[in-house]
Amino acid sequence: VQLQASGGGLVQAGGSLRLSCAASGFTISRFSVYTIGWFRQAPGKEREFVGCITLSSDITDYADSVKGRFTISRDNAKNAVSLQMNDLKPEDTGVYYCAADGSFFPSMSTGYQYWGQGTQVTVSS
Repeated sequence: VQLQASGGGLVQAGGSLRLSCAASGFTISRFSVYTIGWFRQAPGKEREFVGCITLSSDITDYADSVKGRFTISRDNAKNAVSLQMNDLKPEDTGVYYCAADGSFFPSMSTGYQYWGQGTQVTVSS
């Protein structure tokens, strides 16, 4: 299993970005047993949960700080999971990681077995 996050960049506050987590080694579909999680880490801070999607049910969960602004969805054609980020704020700045597994503890980074390399998101004020 391999994951590759992409789509990061520099954006002004209030802007939008769409991150993608491309998977290999398994198929992203309703038949997948995995949960895909998104986490972020700002300089000097611990890695924190952003949101996740359970692939078999499309059930999503989000951190309170991003609810109503971020949306996670499957893209079966690209074998990827997307993180649409709207109304970005400077505090959203950080390296964003996607991870797979996490079925039992989806909001905890320790619950995930497979990780992508991360993509930098910088939001200027």
